[in-house]
Amino acid sequence: MSDTKIVWQPWEKVAFRLSFIFFSLLILPLDWKFWRELFSINWAHLHFHQLFGLSRYQPHIFSDGSAFGIASFADWGVTLLIAITGTIIWTRLDKERKEYNELYYWLRVAVRFRLAIVLITYGFIKLFPLQMPYPSLSNLLTNYGDFYAWKIYFQTLGISPHYESFLGFVEILAAFLLFNRRTVTFGVGLIFGFIGNVAVANGFYDIGEQVMSTFIVLMASFLFVKDIPRLYRLLVKEKATRANHWVPDFSSPRVRRTRQVLRFAFLVFIVVFAWRAYDSYANDPYKLPHTPGLTDAYGVYNVKEYVVNRDTLPYSKTDPERWQDVIFEKWSTMTVRDNRPVLIDKTSAEEYQEKDIDRNYELAGFAGRHYYYYDVDTAHRVLHLQNKHHDLREEKLLLSYTRPNDSTILLSGVNERRDSIHVVLEKINKKYMMFEGRRRPVKI
Repeated sequence: MSDTKIVWQPWEKVAFRLSFIFFSLLILPLDWKFWRELFSINWAHLHFHQLFGLSRYQPHIFSDGSAFGIASFADWGVTLLIAITGTIIWTRLDKERKEYNELYYWLRVAVRFRLAIVLITYGFIKLFPLQMPYPSLSNLLTNYGDFYAWKIYFQTLGISPHYESFLGFVEILAAFLLFNRRTVTFGVGLIFGFIGNVAVANGFYDIGEQVMSTFIVLMASFLFVKDIPRLYRLLVKEKATRANHWVPDFSSPRVRRTRQVLRFAFLVFIVVFAWRAYDSYANDPYKLPHTPGLTDAYGVYNVKEYVVNRDTLPYSKTDPERWQDVIFEKWSTMTVRDNRPVLIDKTSAEEYQEKDIDRNYELAGFAGRHYYYYDVDTAHRVLHLQNKHHDLREEKLLLSYTRPNDSTILLSGVNERRDSIHVVLEKINKKYMMFEGRRRPVKI
C-alpha cells in the first residue's frame, strides 16, 4: 500500500524523533491545567469562548500565556530542550530501527486535527465578526496617535465586518481541507498565504497571539515537508510524480469504529462551536457590553458648561479637570475626554467577561478617553457611574440627569472627589460617512 522507501537516512530518523517529541508535548493534553479548564465548564450554560480557550491551549511552564515579544516563546524553549534530550535517549536505545512510517503517519494525523480545530475556532469568530468588533463611537473619535499598534490593527479589520467574515471563511475552508488527507496540501497552501501573514502581523503589531499564530504556521510547515520532494519533481523538474502516501491497515473493525467516532466527535465540535459563536454574535457579542445605554442618548456631546463647586470653568484644552466632550455609546458606557492622564489598559481584552463593567475591549490599548460604566435609575433619573479600568474602580460618580430637549442633557451631582458638579451637554449633530453610506448623496 505504499511507495515510501523502506530505509530512512540517519538524519531523517533523528529529525522525526525530535519532531515527534516536540509536537506531542505541545499537542497532547498533558498539562493538568487543560483538564482543570475542561472540567470547570458548565455544559448547561456553555459559552463558545470556553471551547475557544481549550482549542488554543498550550502548556504554560513559566507564564500564563500573557507575555509579549520573545518572552512569550519561553515555554517553547523548554519544550525544545526536553525534545532534544528525549531524542538523544531515543536514538541510543533504538539503533536498529530502519523507518518510522506508521508512527509518522499518526503524528501527521494528530497535527492535522490539532491544526484544523484551532483554525475552525478562529475562523468562526471571524465569520461572525466577534474577534474584531465594529469600532465604538469613542474609538472612532480618538486621535490616531493615542492607539496601541494592536488596537489600530483590530480597528482596521473591525470596521470592515464583511472582509473579516471572508477571512474567517478562508480559515474554515483550510480546516476542512486538512480534514481529508487527500486535500492536506491545498489546506497548507491556504495557511501559508493567510495565517503566515497573520503571524507576521501578530509579531509587529504586538497583538499577543504570536505564539499561537506561529504554532499554526509551524504545524503547517511540518505537514508540507512531506510534499516538498514530489512538488519539486512535478513543478520544477516537470517529471511524472506519484503520490507518496503510506496508509496503515484499517481493516480491523475496532480501528474503523475508532476512526468513525473521532470523525463524528470532530464534526460535533464544529457544529456546537458554530452554533454557540453565532448565538453570541446575534445576542451578546462577548467583547462589548450588552446592557442598553440611556435611551436616545447615543452620540457625541460638547460640554457647553462645566461647574465645579459653583465655580464655572471656561472651555480649555489644558485644564486637567474640565471635561471637553462626552460620548454616550449605544450600551451602558459613557466616555469623557479631558486633559487628565489616562491609565492605559495593557491587556489584550480577549478573555470573556460576564459583567459589562469587566468587558474592557473598548478601552484596552489606547489612551484617549476615560471610560465609565453606568447603571440608570430611570425612576429617579440618576446615573451611577464607575470607571471601567480595573485599577480605577474606586472612581465613582453619582449624577442626576434631566433632558430639556432632544439635544441637551443636564448632569448634576458629585464627582469622584465628592465635589459638586453641574454639566451641560449639547449634542453635536454630526454625520458619519460610514453610517450614512458611500454611494448615496449625503448632506453634511
